[in-house]
Amino acid sequence: MTNTFSLCASMMCADFGNLEREVKELEAAGIDSFHIDIMDGRYVQNFAMSLYDMTVIAKLSRRPLDVHLMIEHPRNNIDMFLAHLRPGDTVYIHPEAEYHPSATLQKISEAGMYPGIAINPGTSVETIKEMLRIVDSVLVMAVNPGNASQVFLPFVHEKVETLLELRKQMGFKLFWDGACGKERIEEFAPQGIDGFVLGTTLLFGKKTSYEEIIKTTRKMDFSYLDNEKTAACDDYKS
Repeated sequence: MTNTFSLCASMMCADFGNLEREVKELEAAGIDSFHIDIMDGRYVQNFAMSLYDMTVIAKLSRRPLDVHLMIEHPRNNIDMFLAHLRPGDTVYIHPEAEYHPSATLQKISEAGMYPGIAINPGTSVETIKEMLRIVDSVLVMAVNPGNASQVFLPFVHEKVETLLELRKQMGFKLFWDGACGKERIEEFAPQGIDGFVLGTTLLFGKKTSYEEIIKTTRKMDFSYLDNEKTAACDDYKS
């Protein structure tokens, strides 16, 4: 039986020397959306994808984009991103990075995109509870954003359980990002997580085709990992 959760490709892990081929192959394989990590070197230590990368991928595919803004004061630059996005795309902000995050979320919504909150491991659900009523999606971070060599933080379990309960009242979608191995999907997909962001742990840098990986991941059959190596991109994944 195939599960119904969404699978999002973390495009910072793609082969940028063959970006068009990567996008087309992922689309043909049935990926649900393209996850775009934008890092400014200020809110997080690393620099990652850019506005240009996002616009290229938007032109190559009509699949939805999930744009994850790990930048300081996103409202200062949000218009540049919104101008190149399409209705149905999602924009996540970190509430700690903004003076008035609810105003930025409203701006995203008014532009025809879906507003989302990315919640860090150290961010309490209580600090974003009121905003959950005005967002379409919540991106649960299982690692600290932007830093290299992060490992899964077990206390995120409790946060996920809290958000799953709140979702019943408020109707947002819940997505998992960071350290997304087979154990996370096997545990949380049955609990109702709406989607998972996939990097090199499950998707990129494998000998197995994207089509086979996506098909077997939906079935939670991870036998293709037995002889695969994990590439280095996950060290930089947020």
